[in-house]
Amino acid sequence: MTTGHTTTPFIVVDRVCKSFGAHQVLKDVSTTFNTGEVTVIIGASGSGKSTLLRAINRLEPHDSGTITIDGEPVGDDPHRLQKQRSEVGMVFQQFNLFGHMSVLDNVTLAPRRIRRTPRAKANEQAMALLTRVGMQDHAHKYPWQLSGGQQQRVAIARALAMQPQVMLFDEPTSALDPEMVQEVLDVMRELARGGMTMIVVTHEMGFAREVSDRVMFFDQGRIAHDAPPAEFFSNPANDRIRAFIGRMSA
Repeated sequence: MTTGHTTTPFIVVDRVCKSFGAHQVLKDVSTTFNTGEVTVIIGASGSGKSTLLRAINRLEPHDSGTITIDGEPVGDDPHRLQKQRSEVGMVFQQFNLFGHMSVLDNVTLAPRRIRRTPRAKANEQAMALLTRVGMQDHAHKYPWQLSGGQQQRVAIARALAMQPQVMLFDEPTSALDPEMVQEVLDVMRELARGGMTMIVVTHEMGFAREVSDRVMFFDQGRIAHDAPPAEFFSNPANDRIRAFIGRMSA
């Protein structure tokens, strides 16, 4: 649990709706994500959790409502969007690493291309990040030579390489073998301890209890409940939430 941060809204979501065809995935979603806060979003598959994350990063344009990042609306202006995406790092379920590039080149690519960081400096920063996620000894390997957990740790380092203000995690452990889940969660715990603003869609209830400042429950496209973890888990707001926690903790 991070404590002592002032609550400064960094991402504001206001009455956001999104449909895929006739299916409405987000229904008037409004919430605020504060600087330095770790928010864990849980809920059944298809409840809108991942769509919200993708809308924040404009990977999925929303139909109505507004999303602002640091006071700037999220939209299609290419210059603003590039700036926002460099402030908002994203880690996906699948690692999305470039298979033809070494670990080091995967991590340095965006800083060199987008921030125009000289190669030597980008390499130095990348090695510091790879050390932070325990992957420094694998810098010259290729993704196919790594386990899933190792690839995901590299993906986290790659997202951090742009020095983002906030990190979005979309079920970062769900594609991993069970024995690799912990190594990725450990890296995320360290980030949270360091004060990183994080929004995490996950089924890992232990992580939600231990690391988050707030837990948000999505149900059929809406935020059904939003509370600090102690309150969320010890006193579930309704039977659906109680049943979901029971299934996930079983």
